Amino acid sequence: MPSIRIGIGFDVHRLAEGRTLRLAGVEIPAEAGPVGHSDGDALFHAVADAVLGAAALGDLGEHFPDDDPAWAGADSGRLLGRVVDMAREAGYRPVGADVNVLLETPNLAPHRDAMRAGLAERLGLPAGDVSVKARTMEGLGPVGAGQAVAAQAVVILEPAPHI
Repeated sequence: MPSIRIGIGFDVHRLAEGRTLRLAGVEIPAEAGPVGHSDGDALFHAVADAVLGAAALGDLGEHFPDDDPAWAGADSGRLLGRVVDMAREAGYRPVGADVNVLLETPNLAPHRDAMRAGLAERLGLPAGDVSVKARTMEGLGPVGAGQAVAAQAVVILEPAPHI
């Protein structure tokens, strides 16, 4: 019988003025947003990578390459939904997630509940089973200089019941 699995994910995107900042599908007012092949939602990307890792299914770039025009501008929530489906096909389902979002500005605290809800919905979990935390880098590195957004995620999968 398969065992409980844990996966870790990471994503980072350069920021550019005039782009939309979206985290966990939530549009957040900001002067700059991520540059990416898809919509650049670093939170969803990190979680998707963690789900893939926990299910031993490779990584996000392997399944959704950034040179494939099919994924240009794609909704990252859709990508995460597909990854969760892949994990289920492999015999697993998510039971919990913990995410750090690293961003100097804007303040994400007013958006935390909406981000948790967006993530929980995509994972098929109650909001109480996921955590989203916002961190700054205290002015250090590209994130601290306001040049990038990053996210780290840990996801736990359990064997899915056979249907």
